[in-house]
Amino acid sequence: MAEPTTTTGTATDAAPAATAGKPHPLAPAAGIANWVDQRLGAAKLGKSFVRKIFPDHWSFLLGEIALYSFIILLLTGVFLTLWFKPTMGEVIYDGSYQFYRGLHMSEAYASTLDISFDIRGGLLMRQMHHWAAMLFIGAMTAHMLRIFFTGAFRKPREVNWLIGLALLMLGIVEGFAGYSLPDDLLSGTGLRIADGLMRSVPIVGTWVEVLIFGGEYPGDIIITRFYMAHILLVPGIILGLIAAHLALVVYHKHTQFPGPGRTERNVVGYPVFPVYAAKAGGFFFIVFGVTALMGAFLQINPLWTYGPYNPAEVTAGSQPDWYMGFAEGALRIMPGWETHFAGWGFLPPATWSWNVLIPGVGGLGILFVVLGVYPFVEQWVTGDKRDHNVLQYPWQAPNRTAFGVAGMTAYGILWMAGGNDILAIMFNLSLNFLTELFRVLIFVGPVVAFIVTKRICLGIQRRNVERVLHGSESGLMERSPSGEYHEAHVPISEDEAYLLTGSDEEHPVAATNGDARELKGKKGVVSKRRALVSRWYYADNVPKPTAEEIEEAHHHGDHGDHDDHGVEGGDHNELESSDRH
Repeated sequence: MAEPTTTTGTATDAAPAATAGKPHPLAPAAGIANWVDQRLGAAKLGKSFVRKIFPDHWSFLLGEIALYSFIILLLTGVFLTLWFKPTMGEVIYDGSYQFYRGLHMSEAYASTLDISFDIRGGLLMRQMHHWAAMLFIGAMTAHMLRIFFTGAFRKPREVNWLIGLALLMLGIVEGFAGYSLPDDLLSGTGLRIADGLMRSVPIVGTWVEVLIFGGEYPGDIIITRFYMAHILLVPGIILGLIAAHLALVVYHKHTQFPGPGRTERNVVGYPVFPVYAAKAGGFFFIVFGVTALMGAFLQINPLWTYGPYNPAEVTAGSQPDWYMGFAEGALRIMPGWETHFAGWGFLPPATWSWNVLIPGVGGLGILFVVLGVYPFVEQWVTGDKRDHNVLQYPWQAPNRTAFGVAGMTAYGILWMAGGNDILAIMFNLSLNFLTELFRVLIFVGPVVAFIVTKRICLGIQRRNVERVLHGSESGLMERSPSGEYHEAHVPISEDEAYLLTGSDEEHPVAATNGDARELKGKKGVVSKRRALVSRWYYADNVPKPTAEEIEEAHHHGDHGDHDDHGVEGGDHNELESSDRH
């Protein structure tokens, strides 16, 4: 295994000298490369890229899984487009699935059945496509959580955070569009919910429905429109955003976790070529292989069990794909609030369905708006406008971590609420009881999660200070000349000491002194309200030990003073007596 290097490293690969009289085996390739370089200048562009350093950490693979899943989606999607017929025109099914022979259904559903039963390898490709979609959104979600909890969104990466958020939103839209294409009973139920969300928007909702569905739901063109968006529009935008995302990663340098020799100005890791390229290529085939195995052995979306879509029917126990579960849960636990307006003048009577608008449109909007503005809010609170290439561990930012865990808790509660009917059946509970329970938990759960998470982070901070000052427990009891017993501590390693003390001490912003009316609107002025929020943000953080405190702690035991580590509650005479024996 090659040793890690840094961006400032001077290592070069020495090419072996060609044997005199014999042409180098790579000479033909060199000729082609020279031809390309003379016309495109590829050598100048490629030289800096292949020596680009990428750090090595397992969590950085989450983004790669998302990228490779998207490539698998493109490959399997091309195969499916050869056979899928995106039209809602009615046909009589005459394929291999005996239960539906002679049944009227849309051509989209019939062609999906053909892909599943009559096209060689079609079911495998369809299931790989669906599993890759699950993996794509799941990996993006985990990747963004890693970025959030380590503070990788801080300056100068705010724009890349927004690009990642846009990718996540488009991934969900793309997944929902693909999920709706087969026109089976389950996907039609999902489309009905989407139609309800559109119509819940006051005043313009009905017009939006007519615009998208080409008339009243379900219409006869929505599958064709979703198909064009699914295979052209949304993937094209995603490809462009991925390119911009990777370009910014290269431009900004990759972030890295703290450690010895790692600073804000360098990156410690492996060059793209040959080490990282080989590892990335191998990892792609691992992701592809796992997806193929899942497609082969794990059944997903068996749409032949649902039947063709009929607007008058709905399946019992219908569940959307996992990434839409939280929206489903929000709709299920929302009280049935509606406001009815009588017609007045030229205005017709109307009903505003708050029970759909607030959890559906409002919930999704609030989620992505909060995620989008968070980097800027945190920067405003902390006043930290420095560039950050070294990441933070979650315990180093207790409030940020607590906010993240609180959000995950709310997401998990809504996710469970989206399956309240399944939970009621499995655990023999009342559906109404579960609905009321989730209505309470959605408010209480995040608060409890915030408090508990913050206390855990602060506890880790205090433990780390103790380890730096007094070392780690050895498990050995020692007796001092005065007869007291204590547990011997051993110094922690220099690497761990650097890890625990290497970050900068952060302080809240102070309010600007002066008359509030005179300072209002001036650049750089810190209001009392902002200073108050900033003090709260940092209030409970445990300060790092100073160099003097560390030096004093290291000499603490030189004079036999072990008061801090005596045996609490022990019987001194009993211990002394046992020692004589």
